[in-house]
Amino acid sequence: MANIVDPVFEASVLREPALTGDDFDFDALTCPLLQLQGKVDKNPKTAAIILAGGTGERFGKEGGKQLVEIAGKPILTWSAEAFDAVGDVGLIVIVCPEERMREYLARAIDPFPFVTPVVLAPAGSIRQESAFSGLEMVGDEYEYVVLHDGARPLVSPDLIEHTINTVKGNFDADGAVVAHPAVDTLKVVEDGVIVGTPDRSVFWNAQTPQVFRAGIYRRAHASALSDGFVGTDDSSLIERLGGRVLVVEGKRDNIKLTVPEDYVLLASAVRTMLLNSEHR
Repeated sequence: MANIVDPVFEASVLREPALTGDDFDFDALTCPLLQLQGKVDKNPKTAAIILAGGTGERFGKEGGKQLVEIAGKPILTWSAEAFDAVGDVGLIVIVCPEERMREYLARAIDPFPFVTPVVLAPAGSIRQESAFSGLEMVGDEYEYVVLHDGARPLVSPDLIEHTINTVKGNFDADGAVVAHPAVDTLKVVEDGVIVGTPDRSVFWNAQTPQVFRAGIYRRAHASALSDGFVGTDDSSLIERLGGRVLVVEGKRDNIKLTVPEDYVLLASAVRTMLLNSEHR
């Protein structure tokens, strides 16, 4: 009997991420204009925590998704390089499985010319524990902390810098979250029945980077740990304390690699970037 494929939940484009590689001829492309230039200001005030501790179960590739390559570089490298190119970032903390630290360094960090100091921290069993582990590596000299998903490789230095400056320029703000407005119609569903259609204009899809003042971010983690609260993202920890978190509109191509189909979108976006750089 043939396997029955659910047309809604089964990946229609890919079953295995590796199958996408043949569709994109990166070897025929060069991208000197895409090589970001690392830099560190004299007195940087921001530390970056890149979360790369996920198992990648939904991605369906053994070993996870952080070291999957696009255009010859692991996606974790793409993410880290963007922060390396922001002068106010004086430290990059990569949170990853403890047993794979050497592998992550050997494949995603050491082969590339990072200027910003890079340290590793052990991942926890959930995202919140991983973020706290990374936070423990951040010294008191840093006034701001920026959190980012290592599986969002297309984040740009400009977006990172703009988000940091949004917090710095608003003294009554405790943080800022990159997001984009919801574009699909939303439905409230109970027991399989639609019970409402909310106004989507007030809904935004949260992304990363997320930037916070280090002091309140530490207090938010301590409070969450004390109360046994687990948030869905870093901002939610501050929100529950009554903190004021601003939104910075990002781009929809700030894609997170979660399922195999996302690889096609990311690879297509990178290929377009490379082609555009060749024609400048």
